[in-house]
Formats: sequence, C-alpha cells, structure tokens
Amino acid sequence: MEQDGTPFSQKEQAFRQEGSTRQTVLFLLKTNGQMNAGELAKQLQITEMAVRRHLSTLERDGLITPTVVRQAMGRPTHMFSLTEQAELLFPKNYHVLALDFLEELEDDPETALIVDRLFEGRKRKLIDRYAHRMEGKTLEQKVTELAVIQNDGGYMVQVETNEGGIVLHEYNCPIAQVANRYQQACGCELALFQQLLGTDVERTECLAKGGGKCSYRIGKVGAVL
Repeated sequence: MEQDGTPFSQKEQAFRQEGSTRQTVLFLLKTNGQMNAGELAKQLQITEMAVRRHLSTLERDGLITPTVVRQAMGRPTHMFSLTEQAELLFPKNYHVLALDFLEELEDDPETALIVDRLFEGRKRKLIDRYAHRMEGKTLEQKVTELAVIQNDGGYMVQVETNEGGIVLHEYNCPIAQVANRYQQACGCELALFQQLLGTDVERTECLAKGGGKCSYRIGKVGAVL
C-alpha cells in the first residue's frame, strides 16, 4: 500500500497506461542517475515546462525525489532521481536467485533439511514483526489488520464477511515462483495466519496448486482473542 493509500498495483497500471513521456523520464533516470529538468528536456526534445509538469506528477506519485544541488555559479538546481517505489516498476529476478540457493541446498543431502528451517525461520520473523499489531483486537479487526499487512506485501487482498465467518482472498502471490516449487512457503503462510489471528484457518484454494487465488476461511466473527 502506498503512503497516500493507493494500492501500488493500481498506480503501476496507471503508469503503464500513461506510458510515453513519463515512462521515458523514469527510464532516463534509471539509466543516467540524477538529472535535472533541463537535461531531461534536451533528451526528450520537449520544453522544460512540459518536463516539469511530468516531474510534478511523478513526484506526487512517489516515483521520483528532488535534491537541491548547489553550483559554483548561478542558482542551485533540482536534480531528480528514482525512489525505491519506482524501482519496483523495473524487472527484478530475485526469485531466480532465491530458487538457485534453495535448489543448491536441497540437492545436497547434508543441507536438505535447511530448506525447511529457512521457511520456518521466515515465519517466526514475520510473527515477531506483526504480532503486536494484533493485540487487543477482535477477530474481525485482526483480519482487517492482516489484510493491510498482506496488501503492503503485494498480495492484493479482499475480505468477505458472512454468517459462516470470514474469508480472506489473495489474488496475487509475490513469491509465486518460489511457492510453486516449495510448498513449505504455503504451509508457513497458513501457520502464520493461524498464529497471528489466534484461531483456526483453513485454506480452501491455492494459487500454487492451480487455483485462481489463495482463499482462507477464518473462524467466526466475535470475541476479543
């Protein structure tokens, strides 16, 4: 979730649809590092005023950040660079590196058990990171908080509440390439949800097993846990 409350996936979609000039601005900043409006205008062959309009929009969306640089002569200039948020728009292959490491461990009989311990360790770290956010909340409030946590991680969560309880749906899996190969990832997520929510959680659909989403049926709405 972005700081302004807009899901990043929606902002990325809008960015890609706008494409053209703003996309090129980000590409230039990615390949050249810091640039000012004049340098960008020269590269884009448009007016500096037009560039500044695009820069204003990109800064508003949290994709670029300005830095004031003092010069030996003349006025200070604003140099623009990409934010960490903008870096997410560019291709990443972290899953390839992760899979290479996991497969290397799995192929060696002496280290095969380490794979399970790695996923278990990740679950413990996530519990330590988020357990305090569940304190004093009802089950329904905990699920709402869990949805915020998962949306922050890019899982595209939707929560349904009915007479039978609560169902949490995840329409995206940021670690899909790893989860498809290692079911421990799915098992740790289920265990994480159970411990954070303090109730029984049942997975009824799984992306890694060919489902259209990951769905979790969660207890009943009611008392503080």
